[in-house]
Amino acid sequence: MKKKYLITTIIALGVITLDQSLKLYVDRVVPLYHSISIIKDFVDITYVRNSGAAFGFLAGQVNSLRLFFFTTLTVAAIVVIFILLKKLKDNQLLLISSLSLIMGGAVGNLIDRVRIGEVIDFIDIHWHSHHWPAFNVADSAITIGGIFWVIEILFKKRSSFIQAEK
Repeated sequence: MKKKYLITTIIALGVITLDQSLKLYVDRVVPLYHSISIIKDFVDITYVRNSGAAFGFLAGQVNSLRLFFFTTLTVAAIVVIFILLKKLKDNQLLLISSLSLIMGGAVGNLIDRVRIGEVIDFIDIHWHSHHWPAFNVADSAITIGGIFWVIEILFKKRSSFIQAEK
């Protein structure tokens, strides 16, 4: 197995495992819509469910339509990620890591959608009463992966993205 595929497997499975483990824990320990303060006036564990995407996109749509849309989108993203990975060299670790984080996060949220019809969110960042929308480990992995990808594209002196393997 090539190094890039091993790295991808380890990172993606790590994200999925951590995401699903924490979601199951929150689901069992914290009542829905309740909060546990972690850092006063800054970080809470708040159990909410999101039937839509980021910021409630498609939240009001029929469950079967949402499931079809998000499943199709996730499968398409995974296919694109594998196409991109195939073109990367084993030493392009930041790009491999970014794609792996995005894939793991996408799969983590898809598991929730298939299992319960919505995504469990529980990380509540706020400044006193000003709250950012709640999110989860999968959302964080997707965001961090996207940031790594942008950093690689913007700050590398050589164009390292999508160089054909020799």
